[in-house]
Amino acid sequence: MTDQPLEGRTIAVAESRELDVFVAMLERRGARVLRCPLVGILDAPEPAPVLQWVGWFNSGACDDFIVLTGEGLRRLLSCIERNAPALRADFLAQLARVRKITRGPKPARALRELGLKPDIAAEEPTTAGIIKVLRALDLHGRAAGVQLYGTEPNLLLTRFLEQAGASVRTVAPYIYADATHDAEVIDLTVRLAAGEVDAIAFTSRGQVERLLGVAEAAGQTDALKAALARICVAAVGPVVGEALTAQGIRVDLMPLESYFLKPLTSRLAEALGPAPR
Repeated sequence: MTDQPLEGRTIAVAESRELDVFVAMLERRGARVLRCPLVGILDAPEPAPVLQWVGWFNSGACDDFIVLTGEGLRRLLSCIERNAPALRADFLAQLARVRKITRGPKPARALRELGLKPDIAAEEPTTAGIIKVLRALDLHGRAAGVQLYGTEPNLLLTRFLEQAGASVRTVAPYIYADATHDAEVIDLTVRLAAGEVDAIAFTSRGQVERLLGVAEAAGQTDALKAALARICVAAVGPVVGEALTAQGIRVDLMPLESYFLKPLTSRLAEALGPAPR
């Protein structure tokens, strides 16, 4: 077997926290990689609401902390470190104390970076998966802290918690910078339509929403979807896969169990192989 199973292939990838790692994996396998700023993640523009939530959390009022993304936990800590470093020790102490419920492998990994681990992990890394594990718990009278992804309020989850008798405090430690680099996103849609790309890999739901949003604003939705139907569309996990399917976009491959970049890269290599000579 060749040590460059993606030789001659062009793969589009979106910006992410681990973009350079993903690009390096693909390039080592011979792929040409197109980077596109489909989504930028920024700190919450106003730290005050985040720090107010941290103050509530640090008071010991929280019983259950639902961590939806690893990025969110890291951004909470970075907000504390930049704006109120004296809160860090109490935050970590409370984080160790509360019952930690994670949506998928990435928040679990963020906890492990702090020497902690989830108390309860959803088998399916989706909101529905979180709700499924919560149904087995007595939540009446408990206080739940929910770390959101972006500014999406996740009403499905918060309403479930409230109906189960819990009180809910949400925190949004980061936002998606949806208005940046539109021209580069439009250029990607043109290159997809021109047949210059063999595959596109999505690693977050925000990337899917951004690509479709820019295409719609430019009047290119039909052309984009037609182009995606002709190439290999890869998703890092079920959350991303569901976002694509909801938009009528076929998902060609996804890691079977471990939703990380390395198995995603392996699946791409297996599915595509080298470009025909």
